[in-house]
Amino acid sequence: MSKPVRAPAPLAQSSGPGGGREERAARRTTTVGRGAEAPSEPQPPSEHRAGFVSLIGRPNAGKSTLLNRLVGQKLAIVSPRPQTTRNRITGILHRPDAQVVFVDTPGLHAGGGRLGELMLQTARRSVEDVDVVCLVVDATDRSAPDDLVLAPLREYRGTTVCALNKVDLVKPKTALLPLLERWQAAHPFQALVPISAADGAGCDELLELLLAALPEHPPFFPADATSDQPETFWVAEVVREQIFHFTHQEVPYAAAVRVEELTEHADPERLYIRASIFVEQASQKGILIGKGGAMLRRIGTEARRQLEAFFGIGVFLDLHVQVRRNWRKDERALREFGFRLTS
Repeated sequence: MSKPVRAPAPLAQSSGPGGGREERAARRTTTVGRGAEAPSEPQPPSEHRAGFVSLIGRPNAGKSTLLNRLVGQKLAIVSPRPQTTRNRITGILHRPDAQVVFVDTPGLHAGGGRLGELMLQTARRSVEDVDVVCLVVDATDRSAPDDLVLAPLREYRGTTVCALNKVDLVKPKTALLPLLERWQAAHPFQALVPISAADGAGCDELLELLLAALPEHPPFFPADATSDQPETFWVAEVVREQIFHFTHQEVPYAAAVRVEELTEHADPERLYIRASIFVEQASQKGILIGKGGAMLRRIGTEARRQLEAFFGIGVFLDLHVQVRRNWRKDERALREFGFRLTS
Protein backbone atom coordinates (compact mmCIF):
# COMPACT_ATOMS: atom_id res chain seq x y z
CA MET A 1 0.00 0.00 0.00
CA SER A 2 1.48 3.32 -1.03
CA LYS A 3 -0.61 6.46 -0.83
CA PRO A 4 0.12 10.21 -0.77
CA VAL A 5 0.78 11.90 2.61
CA ARG A 6 -2.29 13.93 3.51
CA ALA A 7 -3.26 16.29 6.28
CA PRO A 8 -3.85 15.88 9.11
CA ALA A 9 -3.56 12.13 9.57
CA PRO A 10 -4.19 10.31 6.28
CA LEU A 11 -1.88 9.34 3.65
CA ALA A 12 0.18 9.78 0.54
CA GLN A 13 0.82 9.15 -3.07
CA SER A 14 3.75 7.53 -4.80
CA SER A 15 6.22 9.71 -6.66
CA GLY A 16 8.01 8.98 -9.88
CA PRO A 17 10.75 10.70 -11.84
CA GLY A 18 10.20 12.60 -15.03
CA GLY A 19 7.29 14.44 -16.60
CA GLY A 20 6.11 18.02 -16.32
CA ARG A 21 4.85 19.46 -13.06
CA GLU A 22 1.14 19.13 -13.98
CA GLU A 23 1.71 15.53 -15.06
CA ARG A 24 3.60 14.70 -11.88
CA ALA A 25 0.93 16.30 -9.72
CA ALA A 26 -1.81 14.37 -11.49
CA ARG A 27 0.01 11.07 -11.02
CA ARG A 28 0.50 11.75 -7.31
CA THR A 29 -3.07 12.64 -6.34
CA THR A 30 -5.07 9.56 -7.27
CA THR A 31 -6.22 8.81 -3.69
CA VAL A 32 -7.38 10.94 -0.81
CA GLY A 33 -7.26 8.69 2.21
CA ARG A 34 -8.17 5.27 3.43
CA GLY A 35 -11.10 4.31 1.24
CA ALA A 36 -12.45 7.86 0.89
CA GLU A 37 -13.90 9.36 -2.24
CA ALA A 38 -12.09 12.37 -3.68
CA PRO A 39 -13.85 15.53 -2.51
CA SER A 40 -14.66 18.27 -4.94
CA GLU A 41 -11.95 20.92 -4.81
CA PRO A 42 -12.94 24.54 -4.05
CA GLN A 43 -12.14 26.94 -6.83
CA PRO A 44 -8.96 28.98 -6.16
CA PRO A 45 -9.02 32.79 -6.26
CA SER A 46 -8.59 34.34 -9.70
CA GLU A 47 -5.08 35.55 -8.79
CA HIS A 48 -4.04 32.34 -7.10
CA ARG A 49 -0.29 31.65 -7.15
CA ALA A 50 1.30 28.22 -7.21
CA GLY A 51 4.79 26.93 -7.81
CA PHE A 52 7.83 25.01 -6.69
CA VAL A 53 10.56 26.28 -4.36
CA SER A 54 13.80 24.34 -3.96
CA LEU A 55 15.69 24.57 -0.67
CA ILE A 56 19.40 23.93 -1.21
CA GLY A 57 22.51 24.42 0.88
CA ARG A 58 25.33 22.75 2.71
CA PRO A 59 24.73 19.89 5.17
CA ASN A 60 23.31 20.96 8.54
CA ALA A 61 22.32 24.42 7.27
CA GLY A 62 18.80 23.83 8.60
CA LYS A 63 16.92 23.10 5.36
CA SER A 64 14.74 20.38 6.87
CA THR A 65 13.92 22.51 9.91
CA LEU A 66 12.98 25.36 7.58
CA LEU A 67 10.79 23.06 5.46
CA ASN A 68 8.91 21.92 8.56
CA ARG A 69 8.56 25.53 9.75
CA LEU A 70 7.21 26.85 6.42
CA VAL A 71 4.78 23.98 5.87
CA GLY A 72 3.61 24.08 9.47
CA GLN A 73 4.16 20.43 10.35
CA LYS A 74 6.97 17.92 10.54
CA LEU A 75 7.63 16.29 7.17
CA ALA A 76 11.43 16.06 7.11
CA ILE A 77 13.53 14.42 9.80
CA VAL A 78 15.97 16.63 11.66
CA SER A 79 19.18 15.91 13.52
CA PRO A 80 22.08 18.03 14.78
CA ARG A 81 24.35 15.80 12.70
CA PRO A 82 24.98 16.61 9.03
CA GLN A 83 23.79 14.61 6.03
CA THR A 84 20.56 13.43 7.65
CA THR A 85 18.48 14.02 4.50
CA ARG A 86 19.28 11.48 1.78
CA ASN A 87 16.40 11.89 -0.66
CA ARG A 88 14.37 14.66 -2.20
CA ILE A 89 11.50 15.49 0.16
CA THR A 90 8.58 17.76 -0.65
CA GLY A 91 6.24 19.66 1.63
CA ILE A 92 3.12 21.45 0.39
CA LEU A 93 1.85 24.68 1.93
CA HIS A 94 -1.78 25.62 1.23
CA ARG A 95 -3.16 29.15 1.53
CA PRO A 96 -6.36 30.63 0.11
CA ASP A 97 -4.29 32.67 -2.33
CA ALA A 98 -1.37 30.31 -2.98
CA GLN A 99 0.06 26.81 -2.95
CA VAL A 100 3.80 26.34 -2.47
CA VAL A 101 5.56 23.03 -3.08
CA PHE A 102 8.83 23.12 -1.15
CA VAL A 103 11.59 20.71 -2.13
CA ASP A 104 14.11 19.80 0.57
CA THR A 105 17.27 18.12 -0.69
CA PRO A 106 20.44 16.48 0.63
CA GLY A 107 23.18 18.91 1.60
CA LEU A 108 25.62 19.99 -1.09
CA HIS A 109 28.59 17.94 -0.01
CA ALA A 110 31.37 16.21 -1.93
CA GLY A 111 30.74 12.88 -0.21
CA GLY A 112 32.36 9.63 -1.20
CA GLY A 113 30.79 6.41 -2.43
CA ARG A 114 27.87 5.82 -4.74
CA LEU A 115 25.32 6.95 -2.14
CA GLY A 116 27.18 10.24 -1.72
CA GLU A 117 27.20 10.71 -5.50
CA LEU A 118 23.44 10.11 -5.73
CA MET A 119 22.77 12.55 -2.90
CA LEU A 120 24.89 15.25 -4.54
CA GLN A 121 23.23 14.71 -7.93
CA THR A 122 19.79 14.89 -6.33
CA ALA A 123 20.71 18.19 -4.67
CA ARG A 124 22.10 19.67 -7.88
CA ARG A 125 19.13 18.59 -9.98
CA SER A 126 16.69 20.13 -7.50
CA VAL A 127 17.04 23.48 -9.29
CA GLU A 128 15.53 22.01 -12.46
CA ASP A 129 11.90 22.89 -13.25
CA VAL A 130 11.32 25.03 -10.15
CA ASP A 131 10.16 28.62 -9.86
CA VAL A 132 12.42 29.76 -7.03
CA VAL A 133 15.68 28.51 -5.53
CA CYS A 134 16.27 29.37 -1.88
CA LEU A 135 19.84 28.90 -0.69
CA VAL A 136 19.89 28.19 3.04
CA VAL A 137 23.15 29.31 4.69
CA ASP A 138 24.29 28.57 8.24
CA ALA A 139 25.08 31.99 9.73
CA THR A 140 27.37 30.41 12.32
CA ASP A 141 29.58 28.95 9.57
CA ARG A 142 32.03 31.68 8.64
CA SER A 143 33.57 29.83 5.69
CA ALA A 144 33.49 31.71 2.38
CA PRO A 145 30.99 30.87 -0.39
CA ASP A 146 32.46 28.18 -2.62
CA ASP A 147 31.79 26.67 -6.02
CA LEU A 148 30.03 23.58 -4.67
CA VAL A 149 27.20 25.79 -3.37
CA LEU A 150 27.26 28.47 -6.05
CA ALA A 151 27.48 26.24 -9.16
CA PRO A 152 23.78 25.20 -9.14
CA LEU A 153 22.80 28.87 -8.79
CA ARG A 154 24.88 29.94 -11.78
CA GLU A 155 23.09 27.44 -13.98
CA TYR A 156 19.65 28.56 -12.79
CA ARG A 157 17.90 31.41 -14.59
CA GLY A 158 14.98 32.04 -12.23
CA THR A 159 14.53 33.83 -8.91
CA THR A 160 17.12 33.13 -6.21
CA VAL A 161 16.84 34.03 -2.54
CA CYS A 162 19.39 33.55 0.24
CA ALA A 163 18.08 32.65 3.70
CA LEU A 164 20.77 33.29 6.30
CA ASN A 165 19.69 30.79 8.95
CA LYS A 166 20.51 30.36 12.67
CA VAL A 167 20.87 34.11 13.23
CA ASP A 168 19.62 33.54 16.78
CA LEU A 169 23.01 31.95 17.49
CA VAL A 170 25.07 34.85 16.13
CA LYS A 171 26.51 37.18 18.75
CA PRO A 172 26.90 40.12 18.44
CA LYS A 173 24.29 40.86 15.76
CA THR A 174 26.66 43.27 14.06
CA ALA A 175 28.57 40.19 12.89
CA LEU A 176 25.71 39.53 10.45
CA LEU A 177 26.49 42.56 8.30
CA PRO A 178 29.80 41.33 6.79
CA LEU A 179 28.21 37.90 6.31
CA LEU A 180 25.33 39.39 4.34
CA GLU A 181 27.75 41.45 2.26
CA ARG A 182 29.87 38.38 1.52
CA TRP A 183 26.93 36.36 0.18
CA GLN A 184 25.48 39.31 -1.74
CA ALA A 185 28.82 39.69 -3.52
CA ALA A 186 28.95 35.97 -4.30
CA HIS A 187 25.69 35.87 -6.31
CA PRO A 188 23.03 38.36 -7.47
CA PHE A 189 20.28 37.18 -5.12
CA GLN A 190 16.92 38.93 -5.39
CA ALA A 191 16.92 39.10 -1.59
CA LEU A 192 18.91 38.03 1.46
CA VAL A 193 16.82 37.34 4.55
CA PRO A 194 18.20 36.69 8.06
CA ILE A 195 16.06 33.97 9.67
CA SER A 196 15.92 31.41 12.43
CA ALA A 197 14.10 28.28 11.32
CA ALA A 198 14.29 27.05 14.93
CA ASP A 199 12.26 29.89 16.49
CA GLY A 200 10.57 31.28 13.36
CA ALA A 201 12.25 34.70 13.31
CA GLY A 202 12.20 36.16 9.80
CA CYS A 203 10.40 33.13 8.33
CA ASP A 204 7.17 35.03 7.60
CA GLU A 205 9.13 37.65 5.66
CA LEU A 206 10.96 34.92 3.75
CA LEU A 207 7.69 33.18 2.91
CA GLU A 208 6.13 36.37 1.56
CA LEU A 209 9.15 36.95 -0.69
CA LEU A 210 8.92 33.40 -2.02
CA LEU A 211 5.17 33.69 -2.62
CA ALA A 212 5.60 36.96 -4.52
CA ALA A 213 8.02 35.25 -6.91
CA LEU A 214 5.59 32.47 -7.86
CA PRO A 215 3.54 32.66 -11.05
CA GLU A 216 -0.22 32.90 -11.15
CA HIS A 217 -1.40 29.31 -11.45
CA PRO A 218 -4.12 27.05 -10.03
CA PRO A 219 -3.07 24.54 -7.34
CA PHE A 220 -1.04 21.54 -8.44
CA PHE A 221 -2.21 19.33 -5.56
CA PRO A 222 -5.47 18.77 -3.65
CA ALA A 223 -6.00 20.87 -0.54
CA ASP A 224 -5.40 17.94 1.83
CA ALA A 225 -2.05 16.82 0.36
CA THR A 226 0.98 17.68 2.48
CA SER A 227 3.69 15.79 0.58
CA ASP A 228 4.18 13.83 -2.62
CA GLN A 229 6.22 11.06 -0.98
CA PRO A 230 4.53 7.71 -0.28
CA GLU A 231 3.60 6.86 3.29
CA THR A 232 6.13 4.01 3.32
CA PHE A 233 8.91 6.54 2.68
CA TRP A 234 7.73 8.70 5.58
CA VAL A 235 7.54 5.67 7.91
CA ALA A 236 11.10 4.70 6.98
CA GLU A 237 12.30 8.25 7.61
CA VAL A 238 10.73 8.31 11.09
CA VAL A 239 12.50 5.07 12.02
CA ARG A 240 15.78 6.38 10.59
CA GLU A 241 15.44 9.59 12.58
CA GLN A 242 15.29 7.59 15.80
CA ILE A 243 18.41 5.68 14.77
CA PHE A 244 20.16 9.06 14.46
CA HIS A 245 18.88 10.10 17.88
CA PHE A 246 19.83 6.97 19.78
CA THR A 247 23.02 5.70 18.09
CA HIS A 248 26.33 7.35 17.37
CA GLN A 249 29.41 7.54 15.15
CA GLU A 250 29.04 5.57 11.92
CA VAL A 251 25.97 3.50 12.85
CA PRO A 252 23.20 5.94 11.72
CA TYR A 253 25.02 6.68 8.45
CA ALA A 254 25.36 2.95 7.72
CA ALA A 255 21.64 2.31 8.32
CA ALA A 256 18.90 2.12 5.72
CA VAL A 257 15.25 1.37 6.42
CA ARG A 258 12.86 -0.44 4.10
CA VAL A 259 9.16 -0.89 4.89
CA GLU A 260 8.21 -4.45 3.97
CA GLU A 261 4.52 -4.28 4.88
CA LEU A 262 2.01 -1.61 5.83
CA THR A 263 -1.56 -2.80 6.28
CA GLU A 264 -4.57 -1.53 8.19
CA HIS A 265 -6.33 -3.92 10.56
CA ALA A 266 -9.96 -3.36 11.54
CA ASP A 267 -10.15 -5.34 14.81
CA PRO A 268 -8.53 -3.80 16.68
CA GLU A 269 -8.21 -0.71 14.49
CA ARG A 270 -4.51 -0.12 13.89
CA LEU A 271 -1.73 -0.06 11.32
CA TYR A 272 0.59 -3.02 11.14
CA ILE A 273 4.03 -1.97 9.91
CA ARG A 274 6.90 -4.37 9.32
CA ALA A 275 10.24 -2.79 8.49
CA SER A 276 13.81 -3.94 8.01
CA ILE A 277 16.84 -1.94 9.12
CA PHE A 278 19.93 -2.69 7.05
CA VAL A 279 23.47 -2.05 8.27
CA GLU A 280 26.84 -2.91 6.77
CA GLN A 281 28.54 -4.81 9.59
CA ALA A 282 27.58 -7.36 12.22
CA SER A 283 28.96 -5.07 14.94
CA GLN A 284 26.53 -2.33 13.83
CA LYS A 285 23.67 -4.83 14.00
CA GLY A 286 24.65 -5.64 17.59
CA ILE A 287 24.64 -1.95 18.53
CA LEU A 288 21.22 -1.38 16.95
CA ILE A 289 19.66 -4.35 18.73
CA GLY A 290 21.38 -3.64 22.05
CA LYS A 291 21.59 -5.82 25.12
CA GLY A 292 18.52 -7.99 25.27
CA GLY A 293 16.98 -5.98 22.41
CA ALA A 294 16.86 -2.80 24.52
CA MET A 295 18.11 -0.38 21.84
CA LEU A 296 15.77 -1.70 19.14
CA ARG A 297 12.83 -1.42 21.54
CA ARG A 298 13.84 2.15 22.35
CA ILE A 299 14.00 3.08 18.67
CA GLY A 300 10.72 1.34 17.94
CA THR A 301 8.86 2.89 20.87
CA GLU A 302 9.71 6.47 19.92
CA ALA A 303 9.09 5.83 16.20
CA ARG A 304 5.70 4.26 16.99
CA ARG A 305 4.74 7.27 19.13
CA GLN A 306 5.44 9.66 16.24
CA LEU A 307 3.68 7.45 13.70
CA GLU A 308 0.56 7.19 15.83
CA ALA A 309 0.47 10.97 16.24
CA PHE A 310 0.76 11.47 12.48
CA PHE A 311 -1.63 8.78 11.26
CA GLY A 312 -4.15 9.24 14.08
CA ILE A 313 -4.46 5.50 14.64
CA GLY A 314 -2.73 2.85 16.74
CA VAL A 315 0.44 1.40 15.24
CA PHE A 316 2.08 -1.99 15.70
CA LEU A 317 5.68 -1.52 14.55
CA ASP A 318 7.69 -4.70 13.89
CA LEU A 319 11.40 -3.93 13.36
CA HIS A 320 14.12 -6.34 12.26
CA VAL A 321 17.85 -5.71 11.67
CA GLN A 322 19.81 -7.28 8.82
CA VAL A 323 23.38 -7.00 7.55
CA ARG A 324 23.85 -5.97 3.92
CA ARG A 325 27.57 -5.51 3.50
CA ASN A 326 28.73 -2.34 1.75
CA TRP A 327 25.21 -1.45 0.65
CA ARG A 328 26.19 2.22 0.22
CA LYS A 329 28.47 1.19 -2.66
CA ASP A 330 26.08 -1.38 -4.16
CA GLU A 331 23.95 -0.10 -7.06
CA ARG A 332 21.40 -2.89 -6.66
CA ALA A 333 21.03 -2.29 -2.92
CA LEU A 334 20.67 1.47 -3.45
CA ARG A 335 17.82 0.88 -5.90
CA GLU A 336 16.19 -1.58 -3.48
CA PHE A 337 16.31 0.97 -0.67
CA GLY A 338 14.82 3.72 -2.85
CA PHE A 339 17.90 5.84 -3.56
CA ARG A 340 17.50 7.22 -7.06
CA LEU A 341 17.33 10.54 -8.84
CA THR A 342 13.82 11.86 -8.24
CA SER A 343 14.01 15.51 -9.24
